[in-house]
Amino acid sequence: MGLGGLASLAIGLSVDALIRDLFARTDWLGWSAVALAAMAVIAAIGLALREVFGLLRLRKIDSLRQTLAEAAEQDDETAARAGLAELVALYSGRPETAAGRAALSAHLREVIDGRDLVRLAERELMKQIDARAVRIVKESVKRVSVVTAVSPRAALDLAVVLMENLRVMRRLADLYGGRPGIFGFLRLARHVVTHLAMTGGMAAGDSLVSQLLGHGLAARLSARLGEGVINGLLTARVGIAAIAVCRPVPFVGHGGPAVSDVMGEMFRSDPETRALLEEGSGRASAKT
Repeated sequence: MGLGGLASLAIGLSVDALIRDLFARTDWLGWSAVALAAMAVIAAIGLALREVFGLLRLRKIDSLRQTLAEAAEQDDETAARAGLAELVALYSGRPETAAGRAALSAHLREVIDGRDLVRLAERELMKQIDARAVRIVKESVKRVSVVTAVSPRAALDLAVVLMENLRVMRRLADLYGGRPGIFGFLRLARHVVTHLAMTGGMAAGDSLVSQLLGHGLAARLSARLGEGVINGLLTARVGIAAIAVCRPVPFVGHGGPAVSDVMGEMFRSDPETRALLEEGSGRASAKT
């Protein structure tokens, strides 16, 4: 905070000195500098307001998710209905959610349990958005895998994986209604990392990941494909964590998307990987 204030003071004094110098040369240059400085101040205020509103949207989504989670856990009908009213208001400006909002409103009076109300919202309103979110993660996984396969440099692989992970977090936040600014995005990224740490990083308990890593199949793949698989797993896990963090409704009716939902298509579409997975499945069945 002190460094930021000092930097702002230094910039302000420099601009003031520049404007005074331009006025000393000629009036029109001075007034032009004043106009440009005013435009810069207005732009800075606009950016600041955008950051504030972005942070408020993220906090609203976090608060809504917590409210609905507690309502489902305690089976609180009143809290669930209040949370669903906020959820409908959150997506009221989204034409693609009109059918889901109408279906949710039509069935609200038929449900009296808090937990069932949250499940109703998941089924009627969030299902379509969740499907789009999974598609976004799948697209990112494919891009990372392809670039890793053709990239000649490890540094380029790292840069692509980093940028794609940041990109998928941004797209998911926008999809679920967060639309964070710079500081809001940093807060979102921190929450995603925290969620990854709390859920076990690479999700070793996932059946497909366990099958791939437990039988040493990744080591038997070609180096090019193996790197793509590992980077794809990382991107898939980050995407799934971002879905859980950005989603305004907790996963109550089901556990949410898994790594296998995202990676399964890529694994089965490659003949080499599919053959190794089938071999691993055969060995696992023989042992049991």
